[in-house]
Amino acid sequence: MSDEKDQVYGPERAQRLVAMLRALAERIQALDRTGQLLDRVPELQKLLGNARSELFHYEVRVTYDTPEIAESRRIVEDAERPARDAAEEDEDEEPWRRSRDE
Repeated sequence: MSDEKDQVYGPERAQRLVAMLRALAERIQALDRTGQLLDRVPELQKLLGNARSELFHYEVRVTYDTPEIAESRRIVEDAERPARDAAEEDEDEEPWRRSRDE
């Protein structure tokens, strides 16, 4: 099973992602200032690929539930289930089978 640190996107990793994006932006601006933007496509492809990969991990991991959060969510869902089931039973009734007194 994978380590919880790998599954949760912590503040330190988020700060590294922000730094990576800023460095990418600075590199693009520097290459643009010197007129080398399109001459350095392989370098840019690598930097963009690294940033894209890390952004994907951020997007996926930031929504990951830790075991504690998952357990809390399960407890709440278990507590809400009887009311939800009762509401669904009311919806499932067949109105054409109700007595005329209703």
